[in-house]
Amino acid sequence: VQLQASGGGLAQAGGFLRLSCAVSGIPFNIYDMAWFRQAPGKEREFVAVIKWSGDSTYHAASVKGRFAISRDNARKTVSLQMNDLKPEDTANYFCAAHFQSRTMSMSFDDYDYWGEGTLVTVSS
Repeated sequence: VQLQASGGGLAQAGGFLRLSCAVSGIPFNIYDMAWFRQAPGKEREFVAVIKWSGDSTYHAASVKGRFAISRDNARKTVSLQMNDLKPEDTANYFCAAHFQSRTMSMSFDDYDYWGEGTLVTVSS
């Protein structure tokens, strides 16, 4: 199983980045997919999740209206469009897969597979 995140980098406050995560080794279209992030010295926190079917999403309050999660089941990828970036968005961003369940999870304990992360740095 491999979850390969990409798209991180350096951005200015108010700018944008688009993260992608390519998934292999699992039947992608039956897994909910999420993004989490971890800033230096802080705990990992939930960012956004998308249902296996693609018809439902949920975003953390801190990013709602600025970030948008999406998926392409044919290409086995999940993306995170990040607009109006803020310095507090600086973190290592991880994609994660959770075998489909009745409710989308915001708890990292529930996730079955993780990528290695891609670093996002936002300068003020």
